[in-house]
Amino acid sequence: MTKLAMGTHPFLLGFEQLERLVERTAKTGNDGYPPYNIEQTSDTSYRITLAVAGFREDDLSITLENNQLVIRGKQADDSEGRVFLHRGIAARQFQRAFVLADGVDVGEAVMENGLLHVDLTRSVPESVVQTINIRRS
Repeated sequence: MTKLAMGTHPFLLGFEQLERLVERTAKTGNDGYPPYNIEQTSDTSYRITLAVAGFREDDLSITLENNQLVIRGKQADDSEGRVFLHRGIAARQFQRAFVLADGVDVGEAVMENGLLHVDLTRSVPESVVQTINIRRS
């Protein structure tokens, strides 16, 4: 028995990019830092919240690259001249990526109490019915 890939099933015409999208999502390299939540705030809106304590707004960047929302954080090293007896708070950089479906728009981003909130909205496409004429050959 031959195993069909998801994007090559005979009833799924034009979905070849879906398999590439799944592969790209698996390769985003997210290591669990920083922790995040994704919540659905209405039928057509979502909110991604990242725990970015210790980061300033200037340390963060949010970009949209080919339907991929990329949030990066990089803190400046301010430890020069300081002597730590214990250093448990890491100042490390991160990159967190989320693949967005077509029709999902990025709204505003807000910092609040060490949390970065990014709001997303999904536009609902209009239902279109098209009649195809059959011609005689």
